[in-house]
Amino acid sequence: MRYGAKADITCLDYSADMMGQAQEKADRLHLKNVTFRQGDVGALPFADGAFDIVLSLNGFHTFPDKEAAYREVFRVLRPGGTFCGCFYVKGEQKRTDWFVRHIYEKTGFFTPPYETAFSLKKRLEKRYATVTLGTVKSMAWFVCRKAE
Repeated sequence: MRYGAKADITCLDYSADMMGQAQEKADRLHLKNVTFRQGDVGALPFADGAFDIVLSLNGFHTFPDKEAAYREVFRVLRPGGTFCGCFYVKGEQKRTDWFVRHIYEKTGFFTPPYETAFSLKKRLEKRYATVTLGTVKSMAWFVCRKAE
């Protein structure tokens, strides 16, 4: 938020319909600094180091190729940039784990395999200079800084 209205914001989603809805809302709000692209996080259509911040909200538990998504996010983040977000992690709440396996996977909303809080922290620490991570029930939140 410190960048405010001066920031150039790019939104990407696999669903063209979702991007269309987001564009309509941005138009209603007269937002001029936001662009929308349909695309695959596993093959981001952006140059290396293109972004100061990458934010992923509730995405990684849905991505079919999570390894490609982690690589691509790292690639498009500039040195010293921040990767932050949140998503479902297994093993924190038995009720949520059951619901994910029996409902969300069957409807196609979630795609295994899933991280645990421990595996996510280890994965992020391999790539990023600093990692702060916590959980709230079955959701992990994180803020990572790429080395300069």
